[in-house]
This record gives sequence, structure tokens and C-alpha cells, in this order.
Amino acid sequence: MRLLAIPFPAIDPVAFHLGPLSVKWYGLAYMAGLLLGWLYIKYLLTQDRLWPASKRPFSPERADDLLLVMTVGVLLGGRLGYVLFYEPRFFLSNPLEIPAVWNGGMSFHGALIGSIIAMVLFARRAGAEPWSVMDVCAAATPMGLFFGRLANFINAELWGRPSTVPWSMVFPGAGPVSRHPSQLYEAFFEGLVLFAVLYWLTHYRHGLRRPGVIAGTFLAGYGLARSFCELFREPDPGHVLTIGPFTAGILYSLPMILAGILVVRAAGRRTPAAADVRQ
Repeated sequence: MRLLAIPFPAIDPVAFHLGPLSVKWYGLAYMAGLLLGWLYIKYLLTQDRLWPASKRPFSPERADDLLLVMTVGVLLGGRLGYVLFYEPRFFLSNPLEIPAVWNGGMSFHGALIGSIIAMVLFARRAGAEPWSVMDVCAAATPMGLFFGRLANFINAELWGRPSTVPWSMVFPGAGPVSRHPSQLYEAFFEGLVLFAVLYWLTHYRHGLRRPGVIAGTFLAGYGLARSFCELFREPDPGHVLTIGPFTAGILYSLPMILAGILVVRAAGRRTPAAADVRQ
């Protein structure tokens, strides 16, 4: 333990109480990400100049339906992804713990799969271009990632590797060793930096005019940011995919990087999306 390590700001994981109900920062983070993402998607759909021939893929009012299906996709996919990708043995022995999302334990890669299914279903129902639906959702997703990583920090979970950098911290439950605050690194790169890159593409490079460009850039960008931050994050103990310098998070992200590159390349050859005839 270093004497000069920054003390961990012990914040109560419970934000406030409503009678017998405890409202945790973890749940508020997901709520904030979904609601702010919903508002940002509605904003993008009102900016005709961002879309091919100034025609948006679906009306802003339909973003309300998108919020509902995305919420279900993120929660179910995120939880099942955590159960299957990270703690299958524990949950096989304790199946009643699977619904206990209030105790933490969500997987981004699982949430991604769940949200993709939700977006495809929404696009089919709305008669919209699926890639354009994925584009607007991808543009807003870093908001949720930012708040989610802050919640990880408040919960003192997913801490970093041992370190002697001046800003290292001693996390409760992680022993006396000072560590990287890797949750804040992820909030910065996966949240703020990735959002800035996608904003630049949507507003200054007309990325939404080629369906798939924003979604593909998000996939590759998140995969790169996550892989970089994994170098500072404590690997999941005993995980079968923790091999030398590689961690489960890196190996799960490599297919995302490849898929993102392929999606962007294909989008460059795709005809700009037509307007939704139902709007």
C-alpha cells in the first residue's frame, strides 16, 4: 500500500430511499443513459440536414417505441450476457440470483446483442432502414456507457490492476494495494471520447447519410477503447479467456473491431437510405 494513494471517495451505492425502496446509483445510471439517449435520438431525427435528401428514416415520435424495446433488449441482453460470459458456474449453482440485477452484474457485449435484436425488430415494425436505426442508437450509446462506468466506480467494482501512478486508489474489497481507477478510464474513452468521435461524424462528416457508418464506427471504436482500458483493469479471476496479457474483455472486443471495419467498408458502397414512407 502506498501512503500517497488517493483515498477512495466512499459514496453510498444507494442514492436515496423512497420508503422501503432503495434507489441505487447503478439503476440511476442505466436510467440516465437510456433517457438521455432517447432525447438525443429524437434530436438527431429533427435535424433534416443530417439525413440523405433531408429525409429521416423514421419520425421522432417513434423514438418512444424505440426506447421501450431498447430498454428490454439492454436489460435482458446485459444480464444474460453477464451470466453466460462471465459467471456461468455461479449462476448455474444459484439460478435464483439471475434476476437480481440490483446486485450488479451486467455485460456490455450481452447488452449489445440484446439491443441489436431489439433494433432489428423495431426497424421491421416501423418499416425503417435497419442500419439507420442502428446508427442513431450507436450515436447515443456512449452516454449510457459513461454513466454506467461511473456507477461501477461508485460501487467500487471492476477495479484496475495494481499501480503506483499518483492517481491510484485503494478500493474497498480489493486489498491494501493501490490500483488504477480503470472505471474512470473507461468512462472517458468509451463514453466521452467515443461520443465526440461519433458526433464529429454525424454533424461534420455527414455519417448518417450512409447507413452503417456510425454503427460500424461505434463497434470498432468501442472495441479499441475497451481493449486499451483492459490493459489497466484487473482481469476476471479464473476466467478461461484470461490468457497472458489478453483478458475476456479484449477477446470479446476483437470481433467487434473486425465487424465494425467490415460494416463501415460496406456502408461506403451502400446507397443512401430512403425516407420512411410511413412517417
